[in-house]
Amino acid sequence: MTTQTLTLQVSPETGTVSAEYIVPEKPACIMTLAHGAGAGMNHTFMVNIAHSLAEAGIGTLRFNFPFTENKKGRPDTPAVAHQAIAAALMHAHDSYPKLPVFASGKSFGGRMSSQYLAAHPKPFVKGLIFYGFPLHPAGKPSTDRAEHLKEIKIPMLFLQGTKDELAKWDLIEPVCASLPTATLVKIEGADHSFKAGKINVMELLTNHSRDWIKAIIG
Repeated sequence: MTTQTLTLQVSPETGTVSAEYIVPEKPACIMTLAHGAGAGMNHTFMVNIAHSLAEAGIGTLRFNFPFTENKKGRPDTPAVAHQAIAAALMHAHDSYPKLPVFASGKSFGGRMSSQYLAAHPKPFVKGLIFYGFPLHPAGKPSTDRAEHLKEIKIPMLFLQGTKDELAKWDLIEPVCASLPTATLVKIEGADHSFKAGKINVMELLTNHSRDWIKAIIG
């Protein structure tokens, strides 16, 4: 397993952000891993899932959004966040041109990834994984945030906790059922932070990610 820290150019106007590859010796693919609105690329969840995925043969590129890099409290506008997603995907593709590329993200990071790919499909991106899609704000159930998902033609994997306060189960289930390329996995008892008592949620997330990716790339 190799770890490589780097600086990722988002745009001339926005500048650069920190990023890090964690790649196993013989990776099956490389996957961008975007963080949520409340924590950066070095949050415990982000680091742990990257190491766990590497042990399962999946290389990752974690990166900060500009608002995190610049220590701002408010998340970036979608336009700026999409630039960061685009930069990470292109860097992963250019750095590992022989490997399939996947996109993924925790909460906000997943939603920004899907928004970007809905508007700018990339032939080299083979699939998209959501580690908790934030379907709606806490306490305000709705499905408006899922509208853009109808434009995505690549496979999508939704890993969702049954106690996720940002995606009520009776809403996320029909949303996924309406999307031809979506697979929904129920993480019983897990909240939006994927805390579920004594259950090893990290192992579940990793195994489901690995098996789904293998089914796509053969």
